[in-house]
Amino acid sequence: MRPRYRWQLRSHLLELGVRTLVMGIVNVTPDSFYDGGSFLAADKAVQHALRLLEEGADLLDIGGESTRPGAHVSSDDMRSDGALKPVVRAEEELRRVMPVLEGVLRARPDAILSVDTYKAAVARAAVAAGAEIVNDVSALQWDSQMLPACAALGCGVVLMHTRGKPGQWRNMPPEPNVVSVVQHELAERLRVAIEGGVQPDRIVLDPGFGFGKNFNENYPLLAYLGQLQRLGFPLLAGTSRKSFVGRTIGRRSGEDAPPSARLYGSLAAMVASILRGAHIVRVHDVKPAVEAAAIADEVLAASPELDFLPLCEPKP
Repeated sequence: MRPRYRWQLRSHLLELGVRTLVMGIVNVTPDSFYDGGSFLAADKAVQHALRLLEEGADLLDIGGESTRPGAHVSSDDMRSDGALKPVVRAEEELRRVMPVLEGVLRARPDAILSVDTYKAAVARAAVAAGAEIVNDVSALQWDSQMLPACAALGCGVVLMHTRGKPGQWRNMPPEPNVVSVVQHELAERLRVAIEGGVQPDRIVLDPGFGFGKNFNENYPLLAYLGQLQRLGFPLLAGTSRKSFVGRTIGRRSGEDAPPSARLYGSLAAMVASILRGAHIVRVHDVKPAVEAAAIADEVLAASPELDFLPLCEPKP
């Protein structure tokens, strides 16, 4: 059986593992790789978010800065304290995110909202306004104040694995044993988070598909996702419309499929992640994802003996 957990949020408690939870993506950005600019106006973003809830989203993830590959182009992205020099200042990110978060909660006070940010100032303001979760692509690394902020806020926290910095992702050398690297480095981020005061029952792990992994490395990570169950925490998988999907489905034509043409491949990758143990899936296309996840969940229910750990270790 898929392991079951209780995820303690700011004011909600979610049961994970009974069925797959679907997290809808709301990008309030001009440059996200798929829908950048489509929902930059707050009213449009709120309408989009409410539509995703109507389509069956269990949670919404609202973000105001793109972290797509190449989004940070500086050759020196890091400050001396290890924090990332943001392309979007916290004030601008808050200007984008807060009206959307507040608008959704006015219309749907029961909505469970996540803020997709690596900045402590944004996390604090969003949680104060009603967000339940902080989803940090850097696993609390790119802002030195994020760890104490999350510990004090008492919200749910998603720790995502990232190799390198966004400006480096397109040119990073291959990692021959990406699964072991992700497992080891997530374990280290877990240790730091828990020692820093984040309660274990508030943490979900994300292996970070596409974040510092080249096209080929995403498939071993997907195939051996069950190995990350050994860390003892619930898993979130975000494969929606990512480049490795476009590379694969574009092989026949000889050109990568653009983000707009990656729906079916994304659904296939999402189902694979569920069958390998993902508790939450982060998606752009909620209605088809809800339907596909329901089928995957039935397969899991019919296969109680299914072992999420790999039959053999990935080769070094």
